[in-house]
Amino acid sequence: MPDAQTAAPSADAYTSRFPLPPLADQAERLIALGLPALTGIDAGELRAFAEKAAADAPEGSLLAVHPDAAPASVLTPLLRLADRPGFLVVDMEDVDAFAPQGVELPEGPFYLVHDLDRGDHMGNWSPEEALPALTGAGRTPLVLTEGIHWLLQRPEVLERNKCFMTIGSRLRKANGAFDARTPAVWISNGTGRDGKERKGAPKVGWCWWNNRHTWLGFGSTTGRNG
Repeated sequence: MPDAQTAAPSADAYTSRFPLPPLADQAERLIALGLPALTGIDAGELRAFAEKAAADAPEGSLLAVHPDAAPASVLTPLLRLADRPGFLVVDMEDVDAFAPQGVELPEGPFYLVHDLDRGDHMGNWSPEEALPALTGAGRTPLVLTEGIHWLLQRPEVLERNKCFMTIGSRLRKANGAFDARTPAVWISNGTGRDGKERKGAPKVGWCWWNNRHTWLGFGSTTGRNG
């Protein structure tokens, strides 16, 4: 495991550096992006949930739509960095089959995610190394859709060489074993199959479970509630 294995998560680092809008504004942002039309969720119910949740939600809470209602394949094209739309890598067409693993999501279409952290202190860790460290620190990894929701509200969280994995989403194969791919969100260099026109675009892709990348941390949270 990397030498930085004992480093504590930078509590509240990114909710402070990139403060999230009020929950009502987050709901309006999702509505303006067209999420109700794309998924069938009710805009009125989304607004009502945000209004009610705001009464006692901790500062820096993220409004999320359950992946069953708003899957990653629908959310990804809504991402933006400057004028570049988000895209999904060509060899991850099965992205919506990556389900929460070891993570309990609240029931219902809408819920809150608290104390988000990008996990920069875990750069150059593998997912296999990061997971027990997060658990030991009282945190759980983000699922992919939570990471995307974070970036829909604050695109600036995704920075060149400071991107993150969402290892709370895993794909279990027919034989019961986990697929070695693990989801991540980073910024395309416009090389290879991405295409030059996608340079600088937010990219949903994957990395191997046992591999390390200096430019990928691990998105995590202290908890969720519905």
